[in-house]
Amino acid sequence: MVSTDICIIGAGPVGLFAVFEAGLLKLRCHVVDALPQPGGQLTEIYPKKPIYDIPGFPEVLAGDLVDNLMKQIEPFHPTFTLGERVERFAKLEDGSFQLYTTDGTEIQCKAVAIAGGLGSFEPRKPAVENLERFEGGKGVHYMVRDPEHFRDKKIVIAGGGDSALDWTNFLANVASDVTLVHRGTTFRGAADSAEKVQKLHEAGRIKLVLSSNVTHLHGDDEMLQQVTITGNNGQAETVPVDAFVPLFGLTPKLGPIGEWGLALDNDAVVVNTLDYSTSLPGVYAIGDINTYPGKLKLILCGFHEAALMCQGAFKYIYPDKKYTLKYTTVNGAPSL
Repeated sequence: MVSTDICIIGAGPVGLFAVFEAGLLKLRCHVVDALPQPGGQLTEIYPKKPIYDIPGFPEVLAGDLVDNLMKQIEPFHPTFTLGERVERFAKLEDGSFQLYTTDGTEIQCKAVAIAGGLGSFEPRKPAVENLERFEGGKGVHYMVRDPEHFRDKKIVIAGGGDSALDWTNFLANVASDVTLVHRGTTFRGAADSAEKVQKLHEAGRIKLVLSSNVTHLHGDDEMLQQVTITGNNGQAETVPVDAFVPLFGLTPKLGPIGEWGLALDNDAVVVNTLDYSTSLPGVYAIGDINTYPGKLKLILCGFHEAALMCQGAFKYIYPDKKYTLKYTTVNGAPSL
């Protein structure tokens, strides 16, 4: 059994920064995440993708941001339960909580902070014949975890959003052959990214196939070998590939959190922006999983929410204590 001050559900960037803010208030944290490593979407979906809107970092790779956050919270000695999902929780008579994970881990805490991003994710799968046959390392990849996996390989990317455009641009410098297939003639992603894709195509560095869909996958029992691309006019072409990367987004599912009796709005947890408390006292929600008027789903906004949430949690845990804000520039290196 784990005993702590705040149990943070979600080890993404917002959950990790909440550990830092809690540590400044001398509050201990235990972090739970269903993924086997910290970082949330940054680690699981796009660790090698640059982020441009983190204050003080003109550009930082998602994976490096996670590494920096982990280093930042080291002095506060947080504990982690990874690879397990919080299934249920109970509020006790004294106002504290008991949480239970899928693997039977029991956590006792004085406050709960839900930082679960958009919940658990499942890829949106296109209607492609033999798609599932080549999952599980046999050639179909629903996300790009490590671009080096595609070094000098022939890949076909399908999609018309930001992920498809961004990875086409990036992998043009990694893979030996990149083809982007899109069912329409215009893209949903950023105009700048679409322009870069077009220029790569005109330069002969990638192939751009519009008004088409990948309709069939072919190969042996071991690995994907070919894909069939069918145009909206019915004409089809089968090309050799090493990997097929359908990037049609991820479907978020709130999971057990949706059954905890919290006020919800369109599968997001409703919070009070005073301290990001939920409808249940002692339970808070920060980051992409919450909603309020004017909500922006940005990491930097989640950092702000984490700071105010920890102030609210401190008052909930110690209602008779008065906290005076002290700057780290005055107190020096933080530790717990």
